Amino acid sequence: MNSWFKNYKGIILLITGIIIGSIAGAVLGNKVEVIKPVGDIFLNLLFTAVVPLVFFAISSAIAGLDSSQKLGRLLGITSAVFVGTVLVAAIVTIIAISIFPIHQHLVASPITEAITKKPFGDQLTSLFTTSEFFQLLSRKSMLAMIIFAVITGFAILNAGEKGKPFAAFIHSGNEVFKNIFVLIMKMGPIGLGAYFAYQVGVFGPQLFGGYARSMAVYYSVGAFYYLVIFSLYAFIAGGVGAFKRYWRNNIIPSATAVGTCSSIATIPANMDAAKKMGISDAIANITIPLGGTLHKEGSSISSIVKMAVVFALFGKSFDNPQTIIIALAMTVLVSLVEGGIPNGGYIGELLFISAYGFPPEALPPAIIIGTLVDPMATLLNATGDTVAGMLVARFAEGKNWAARSAPITNQS
Repeated sequence: MNSWFKNYKGIILLITGIIIGSIAGAVLGNKVEVIKPVGDIFLNLLFTAVVPLVFFAISSAIAGLDSSQKLGRLLGITSAVFVGTVLVAAIVTIIAISIFPIHQHLVASPITEAITKKPFGDQLTSLFTTSEFFQLLSRKSMLAMIIFAVITGFAILNAGEKGKPFAAFIHSGNEVFKNIFVLIMKMGPIGLGAYFAYQVGVFGPQLFGGYARSMAVYYSVGAFYYLVIFSLYAFIAGGVGAFKRYWRNNIIPSATAVGTCSSIATIPANMDAAKKMGISDAIANITIPLGGTLHKEGSSISSIVKMAVVFALFGKSFDNPQTIIIALAMTVLVSLVEGGIPNGGYIGELLFISAYGFPPEALPPAIIIGTLVDPMATLLNATGDTVAGMLVARFAEGKNWAARSAPITNQS
């Protein structure tokens, strides 16, 4: 019993903090805003650590590749898994909406955030690069930083013997920032508990009202996808053993995702969980950071629900083949790109509204839906990255990858 408690102490404390915070939020309502800074401090610490952690992880993974590990093939498999799972999420949602149609009578609310339109060339440039080195240190430039980390990893490989001292520094930095994450998570029960209290107390009532039906559809599909489809992916990746590993180690990433509503903030928890799931460092250190920015199954489901709501608002059918094909194409585009662009969700909403020819009045309801589904969307976006890593391992290393890898038991 003592050994069991030692292994699961961190998870038990985390869940206890979340339960206490949720109860406090439900009982105290808006009064819990006073403890929001506690959650903000925890989240800021995660955000501070995540950029260098991702940089060291990716550059270390590439610098550690040998001739038997082909990065191009690994990236190709990763891309195929990302696109495939995003499409599956969209198709499952379309089927659900066809069974449970959304008939909304919503009142558009004013947009509270300014949405600036930039030329496509400028958006593309800011997505992949920054004009100053220090800007790479911002999580808003996550994709640019990932590209720079990839270039750094290749430069270390090309430097050969002369690059070995720097490679040692990169590998050491990777280990140090993994441990920084462990130290930050020591305050996880308090930080996430405060965040759950704030979310339940302040935003909980908004889930009941004119958007209730669309929320019911989204959260039902999301729960089904989280429990059933992720389980199926894990089983496909490595059978019953991989299924057990996934759920045994997915609790902390799930709690972090829901508590912070940030896929990027969940990257450290995912990378730690991926190691415990038996995913090799070469795959996890590339797939997980890329997934945090480019892999958005929750956003895929959200995109389809938003489209269905807007179509219902304007009395249009969302069930003809041409409409569905366009919806799938835009969902893949939005899901893969929005994570690397500030206010990327708004850009995605503007994209589908423009593509279908809806007036500007269609935008506020779509933004409201996106806000209300954010906790579940982040849960799916973030925790889908580790199961995607399992699928990548299955296709990159063979069907026996799970048997060859030695899973690491939970440690507090």
